Amino acid sequence: MSVKPIPDGFHSVNCYLVVPKAKEALEFYGKAFGAEAGMVMEMPGGGATMHAEMRMGNSMVMLTDANPQWHKKSPADLGGSPVSMHLYVEDTDAAFQRAVEAGCTVGFPPGDMFWGDRFAQVIDPYGHTWSIATHIEDVSPEECTKRAAAWFASMGGDCGGAAQS
Repeated sequence: MSVKPIPDGFHSVNCYLVVPKAKEALEFYGKAFGAEAGMVMEMPGGGATMHAEMRMGNSMVMLTDANPQWHKKSPADLGGSPVSMHLYVEDTDAAFQRAVEAGCTVGFPPGDMFWGDRFAQVIDPYGHTWSIATHIEDVSPEECTKRAAAWFASMGGDCGGAAQS
């Protein structure tokens, strides 16, 4: 029997979130995004979570507790995160509402975007930003460039509050 170089259920690139309390986060992500908890490995002696997994759609997301000894810092430890998860769903509005009701804060309300997605953003209680999108239109690169220019012009050229996908 041969071992697969990429385990079943995983993709070539997978995200790994650092949070203050991974077990609590697993429950939260279940409520907010419908994530299904999987394996949880505690540190010897119990308490801290060394590794946890959850399935979101067809993807696996891994988590660990923040721990300075492992050089694992959460967004709160860093004053924010430069990373955003991008979650494609069947219904952006319903997924956005579910996430907000679970305790996420609104980053960007749902709207149809120039690149062809119905798009929203939320920030979870652990400081991670989640983009939520449903692809609604295939847009050529040329058309996307034209629409982007019009969108930014409608904002007075201010890109400071622009959504990032």
